[in-house]
Amino acid sequence: MTSHIGSAELDRFPQVKFIATRSTGFDHIDLAECAKRGIIVANVPSYGENTVAEQAFALILCLSRKIYESYKQIEQGGKFSPDGLKGFDLKGKTIGIVGLGRIGVHTARIAKGFEMNILAFDQHQNEQAIKDYGVKYVTLDELLAGSDIISLHAPYMKETHHLINLDNIGKIKKGAYLINTARGGLVDTAAIIKGLQDGILVGAGLDVLEEENFMIDELSLLNNPHPNESSLKTILENHYLIDHPRVIITPHNAFNTQEAIERIIGTTVEDIKGFTAGAVVNMVKVS
Repeated sequence: MTSHIGSAELDRFPQVKFIATRSTGFDHIDLAECAKRGIIVANVPSYGENTVAEQAFALILCLSRKIYESYKQIEQGGKFSPDGLKGFDLKGKTIGIVGLGRIGVHTARIAKGFEMNILAFDQHQNEQAIKDYGVKYVTLDELLAGSDIISLHAPYMKETHHLINLDNIGKIKKGAYLINTARGGLVDTAAIIKGLQDGILVGAGLDVLEEENFMIDELSLLNNPHPNESSLKTILENHYLIDHPRVIITPHNAFNTQEAIERIIGTTVEDIKGFTAGAVVNMVKVS
């Protein structure tokens, strides 16, 4: 996911006919450019529906039960006391799931187990999820206004860029938590900061960040002869979030379980074998 594939990269490999990405998302690949060159792209569409959903709830529980604060209190001072560590129950709370695909549906399944109310925003309604988990489909504004916890599971594309932004951050229910295990670009980083500073958001659990590639290698950005001012600004904002006491950040690790890696490898092998046999299994279509 840290390797962008566009015209410049493809020019270096003129004989390439097939690209297999070991990920569900393919926003790092210029599909239009690949189509123009007759290059087929395949992905791994379903390795992590339970894996990523479990990470989302790990972040939710860390925030709701102040797990990190509890750990730090013991580690730093040896204070074995519940003072200042009061959390809240998930039972009866409302979770808003943005994007009810495979991962979103599994998130709803887990939320149902916690006896939560479930709102969803998606272009397409999943009737089975409505029947099985009591999902209620609403508009994005209604979801923001009615959710105690907002969990993002939408794909990243032009239409979902900054789905949560400075224009709608104020529509979020005051005191809500934001969870993002999908793509950093779904949220304007400045909007998260505003939400925290204005008391709209009381916490956030983030497995992804905008410009996270530069977070891996910040020096390359700073040494660039023509620094990207927007990227530099976002990196500084990311450091604000990293240091924030009510924000938990993990390093794009939601996919990273033994079982999920095995599924990724297995599906990628199937994709490659399918291409060589003339029948690609998980071909990504250009919309």
